[in-house]
Amino acid sequence: MPARSKKDPIFTPELIRIIKIFGIASVLIVVALSFFDSKRANNTGEDQTFRMTQSNRLYFLNVRALSYERELRKDAKMTLFRHDKRRVNSDRPSIDLVLILNGQKDEAYLYLEPVNTEWPLTIRIGDGSEAKEFVLKNGNKNDHYSHVQVLKQAILDKDQIFLFHDESWVPFWQEEGELEYLSIILEDFSKLLD
Repeated sequence: MPARSKKDPIFTPELIRIIKIFGIASVLIVVALSFFDSKRANNTGEDQTFRMTQSNRLYFLNVRALSYERELRKDAKMTLFRHDKRRVNSDRPSIDLVLILNGQKDEAYLYLEPVNTEWPLTIRIGDGSEAKEFVLKNGNKNDHYSHVQVLKQAILDKDQIFLFHDESWVPFWQEEGELEYLSIILEDFSKLLD
């Protein structure tokens, strides 16, 4: 094999220029992509809808949970939180919004708890010709989440909500204090899942 002459260098000026261009471009791409490090792909195959982070759970338990009544369910290994400002009427049918923390799975759920009535619940949102009726059935965490999504916009818009009970429509969640505590529960739930 012939020896390379000194006049035929490996690193020609054109090659050095190409190496500089690709080197600088690759460093810039790495720096630019490092800003999107928090948006990682979820390749676990697990449903992340109800997943809460440890920091959100600790914030809720140490700060926000002070406004709630706790019920520890050892049989289900879950903790139920009912807002302190909710009004419980012993004879009037209503629905309670209960925040549930599942510590073993690091998940949070919302549950619609019937008060002085039974499942299925027939709900009417609005009054008159614009009214929409929904039949809510007891189910799993996904069913309750979809029920809450139906009611959430009505709560935020302060629409009239009625519950069908004993052949008549009974209004509930009408008072300002009730709407306030429902908004707080919805906000706490969204912060837990953030």
